[in-house]
Amino acid sequence: MEPRFPDRNDGDDLIELLFFAYRDFVADPDRILAEYGFGRAHHRVLHFVDRYPGLTIAELLDILRITKQSLNRVLKDLIEQGYIAQRTGTNDRRQRLLFCTEAGIRFAEELSRVQMRRVARALVDQPGRGATDDPGEALASAQGFLLAMIEPEERATVRRLMARRTKAA
Repeated sequence: MEPRFPDRNDGDDLIELLFFAYRDFVADPDRILAEYGFGRAHHRVLHFVDRYPGLTIAELLDILRITKQSLNRVLKDLIEQGYIAQRTGTNDRRQRLLFCTEAGIRFAEELSRVQMRRVARALVDQPGRGATDDPGEALASAQGFLLAMIEPEERATVRRLMARRTKAA
């Protein structure tokens, strides 16, 4: 049985709020990226390469679900401008492993900082939350909601990827 909202407008409101939240969530880094002549694809590549050093091209293609041609264009920009470096795989010389340079790490941190600020503010500023409410509970609730938005058969893959970052930290 498919879940339903009590009123269709409730579902429409939630969908619209997701659109507006995404618009504003990406607007902050978009302004920074524009100064460098980059777009959202550059941001996504930089984000994942920064969080998962040694990521292969194949892994990145699987995460981003973009064409190899699109990825190559974006990677070329980031490599030429000194934000990402490629290395040959140690076990398989056909593999290209991706790493952020020091400049890439700083750039990724700058982009993340504006988004983290927005997320932290949203977690604290939710209507009905008091100053004594546990922010960790709000974070866990938001993470649970977002994970539930991912296709059920993809959730384990996402969890494994994120666990990789947690272990590396």
